[in-house]
Formats: sequence, structure tokens, C-alpha cells
Amino acid sequence: MMRLAVLGFWLAVVGSAQVQIRPGIRNVWVDGFCGNEPHQISVGLVIEGNYNVKVTFGDPKGTSSSTLRVESRRLIFEKVETAKAKLETRSFTANIRNSRIDRSDSVRLKPREIGKLDWDNQLSLEFTGSRPCVTEIDISPADDAVTVFLAGDSTVVDQDNEPYAAWGQMLPRFFKPGVAIANYAESGEALKSFVAERRLEKLLTQMKRGDYLFIQFTHNDQKQGSAYVEPFTSYKEYLKRFINEARSRGATPVLVTSMHRRTFGEDGKIQNSLGDYPEAMRQTAREENVALIDLTAMSKIFYEALGAEESKKAFVIYPAGTFPNQKDELKDNTHFNSYGAYELAKCIVEGIKSARLDLAKFLIGDTPAFDPAHPDPPVAFRLPLSPAVSFAKPDGN
Repeated sequence: MMRLAVLGFWLAVVGSAQVQIRPGIRNVWVDGFCGNEPHQISVGLVIEGNYNVKVTFGDPKGTSSSTLRVESRRLIFEKVETAKAKLETRSFTANIRNSRIDRSDSVRLKPREIGKLDWDNQLSLEFTGSRPCVTEIDISPADDAVTVFLAGDSTVVDQDNEPYAAWGQMLPRFFKPGVAIANYAESGEALKSFVAERRLEKLLTQMKRGDYLFIQFTHNDQKQGSAYVEPFTSYKEYLKRFINEARSRGATPVLVTSMHRRTFGEDGKIQNSLGDYPEAMRQTAREENVALIDLTAMSKIFYEALGAEESKKAFVIYPAGTFPNQKDELKDNTHFNSYGAYELAKCIVEGIKSARLDLAKFLIGDTPAFDPAHPDPPVAFRLPLSPAVSFAKPDGN
């Protein structure tokens, strides 16, 4: 790794990259790297918020194929291919943050979050693919960008390590520049703990008029314990608190019912493990006139379309030895791999369209309409693995 400090910016490079940094008054540029291995770059930025990033892919001397993720594996571009001596420039908007709420207090992070790339004043970029090549990166503030805040649990969070993934970290891939996904979800979270740990408070300090707040909680709220809420009383009360907080700042709240766990019955149909919580959220959406994305309904259709056996390929279910140093079988019927997370993100995109949110105008045009009854076949899904791998199960179930 090399680390360069220039006019308030700092740059860390992991891999074989040879990088030069050229700062401007408000912009920072990074020049030049290419190779057959992943590259990871972190650019320190003093102010949290949204940034426009312009990346020029390609190799003046050869071909290239690059996939870009930012922060904790938020997918931005997949398989950008350039012919020999050809360059292609693409742009996106990213959100960075830190854990500080004010000078005296911060979000109550869990030990596993300390050092996580989502909680620092830097933009981290990960380039993978068969031959990732970049000639220039241009970063500038995006003060007017729309921010989509995500509040949720381990099925929404930016999962740090392969083979785990969640729909929140796949969502940026489907948006044009001008929209930044700020994923505040965390493993093991419920409505009560999200408030108690001051995650909602922190999120609200960054929210402005025209932004969005997507809210998905159930998996941990339904468990007996300190975070438990009863579906038709306290669960709805907490949802309304989130809704009112967003609206008071001129933002648009969106309720998202939780996806089913992989709970097939003998009849080949998904059995409900979510109790009355999805219905309680539907009621809240009607009572508060809030847009609803029914991921409970769409996930049932998705899993059943694959079937009991094929649906395993959407979850972290792998025999021992699938990954280097993996000694034990992985069998998790709640958490997703990249394929499952990607398909659920497509469900969210369809929900945005169906709800006729103004946000839909920022969706990119290269993705066809998605029908969960006819999902992409798992065998056709290709996304390069990130270098970081962990077999530790995320909090929550």
C-alpha cells in the first residue's frame, strides 16, 4: 500500500497500481492503473455527503474488463469492457459518512463495525474483473444530489465480505448519476435498536428536502427480547415515527415489507415465518398514505419460481471447500449471496416503478422490466468475487 497526502485529500492504494493524484480546488483526480488482479483505492474526503465520481475505464495498450464496487461492496458498474486502446467514461454519485452526530456524541457502533468502510470520511473503490483498467478517476462534491437513505437489517446492509450480500448494496447499480444510496442498515437491527443506537438520529442529520427514506424491519423485531415489538401496536407506532421524521424534513418515506426466509413446506410453497408484521406494515402504509414496496409478496414468488432446490443458489448455502479455507458447510436460509441480493434489488426497482415515485426518473435504462415469477437463472449470473471473504454469519436471522 502507498499513502499520499495532498491538500486535504489522502489516497491509499492496495495492489500493484501505480497511481498519481492531482488535486484541484474542489476536485481530486486519480490517474492510471491496469492489471490482472483487484485494485482497491481509498480517497480521503474531509466532508461527509454525496460526491460525483467519473471513472474512465480502459487501457491505451490493450483490452480491459472491470467491475466497480464502492465503500463496503456497493455495486456500481458490472463488467465494463473496452477494446484495445479504447476508453469509456462512466459516472455515478456516491455517499460517504462518518459516525459523528455532533461534537460530543456518535452512533453507537457495534464492534464489528469499527473500521468498516461505510463509517469513515473516505470514498473506497474496489475494481475487480478479468483485467480491471482505469485511466482516470475524477471526484467532485454533489451537494444537490438526491439521497436515498436505507434503514434496515442484515438483508439490506452493505455486507462487507463474500459470500454474503444484501439488496441495499446492489441498488446503486440501477441508478443514474444524481442519486446516492446511503445505506444505514446494519446486521441484527430492529426498529427499537435502530433508534436506541442513534442510527436514525444520525441519518436525519444528513437528510434534506427531496430525499427518500426506505424502511425495512421485521426479522429481528419479531423475536422475543429487548427489541421485540408487537405487530399491530408498537411496531406500527415505530414505523409512524420514522415516517413522520422523514416527512418533517421534506423527504419521502417508503415502507418495504421484509422478504421471506427460505421456508419451503412439503407442498413446495413458502411458509410464512414473518407472522403479522408484513400485514401491519401494509396497514400502516394505507393509514399514512405512504408508498409501499411489498417485498414479502415478491420474494415468495421469486423463491417458488426457482423451487425448493434451485432457490438454495440465492442464499449462502455452500458445501465445505467451496471457498479457500472454508472447512465447514454454510447453510443460511435467511442471508443472500450476490445473486439473491441482485434479484431482490430488481424487485425493489420494480416496486419503485409501481409506486410511481419521482425517484423512478433516475433509474438507468439498460435493465428490462423484472418479473419475480421469471427470475434470471442462477447459472447465468456472473459477478466477480470481492477479495474479502468471511464465513462468520451476520447478526440476525
